[in-house]
Amino acid sequence: MRQLFLLTSLALLPFFTPVMVKAQSKYFPTKQEWQEKSPASMGLLGDSLASAVNYALANETKNPANMEVNHYRTFGKEPFGMGIGPFESRGNTNGLIIYKGYIVARWGQPEKCDMTHSVTKSFLSTVAGLALESGHIRQLSDPVYTYLPPIEGYNPGKLYRNAEDMGKDELLRPFETEHNRKITWEHLLRQTSDWEGTLWEKPDWADRPDADASKWLTRKRNEPGTVYEYNDVRVNVLALSLTSILRKPLPVFLKEKVMDPIGASDTWRWTGYRNSWIVIDGLPVQAVSGGGHWGGGMIINSYDLGRFGLFTLNKGNWDNKNILPSSWFEMATKSTDAKTDYGFMNYFLNTDKKMIPAAPASAYMHVGNGTNFIFVDSTKDLVVVGRWMENAAIPGFIEKIYSAWR
Repeated sequence: MRQLFLLTSLALLPFFTPVMVKAQSKYFPTKQEWQEKSPASMGLLGDSLASAVNYALANETKNPANMEVNHYRTFGKEPFGMGIGPFESRGNTNGLIIYKGYIVARWGQPEKCDMTHSVTKSFLSTVAGLALESGHIRQLSDPVYTYLPPIEGYNPGKLYRNAEDMGKDELLRPFETEHNRKITWEHLLRQTSDWEGTLWEKPDWADRPDADASKWLTRKRNEPGTVYEYNDVRVNVLALSLTSILRKPLPVFLKEKVMDPIGASDTWRWTGYRNSWIVIDGLPVQAVSGGGHWGGGMIINSYDLGRFGLFTLNKGNWDNKNILPSSWFEMATKSTDAKTDYGFMNYFLNTDKKMIPAAPASAYMHVGNGTNFIFVDSTKDLVVVGRWMENAAIPGFIEKIYSAWR
């Protein structure tokens, strides 16, 4: 009887063996298609997301849509504040809410390519990560000057030097002072370098200058790594340094290594200034800017910003391909000693939930003037792109999104 039971059991196995279901892979949009799903189908409260979108629409920035006019109402008032890069007039407020890779809400014209200002810095720091991964940078603690040769500027309209220029150095040497030779790659990434000098006719002190004009030329030099200062001249020093060691335009490098693999459109552009050209291997190359402070920077649509947000949320992995090691993003989101709510440029951290009280402390944002931002929360598998909103409205906007889970 025991034998008969075993034989009968074995005969029945095909009917009772559980079917092994392959785990559903994480969704990543292709270049050709980005799927949209209703909030309800994703287990979210649609009314909450609709309320958030309406809030965004009601809190559009009051600044002029013409970015050149806006510049001269703000940064253009600084010493040496003349625009030297292109300005693109903005569209109306727009954006995306992305959950588990799917678009669950959108508003405005997310397809419009606009200046994204300092969100550009997050693309720039990503290039630094790629340079570290490829071995062009050995370690972030290295002094930058050890990597750079003298750099030749490109100015085809000036064949001859004026008499008063005779004997003066005509090559760019951005780290030649005793102070600048202490600066490491990490100091530049964390905006704690206190680099001194002038680049592209913009002195370091002229960016958000001291209210006391008597200190402009006599400012105290801080030991690199000890003091945080948001400074676009120094950001551009990093862009120039990376261009020099990679020996190619940064947009070309970024497109090949990141933007094409994540399926970004062909409409984004990363520009520099009309005077930021150098010569590399006999060819003119534009050193791009890290933002739109004097014009230029990344001009890009919200869909591509959303893809970049997903790229950082997944710590450099895209559809099972590791584009950049997760260790880079762990460093990028580690707080800076001199400013605990800032990582690498341009990761603004939600330390102690001060930036966005409704979000977890692990959340962060890529932020640029306008306000343009990419909000990332890995605990919710959430990315939010918002553009041309009043900065003060962002915490309330994110809070309304979180109510979709209640």
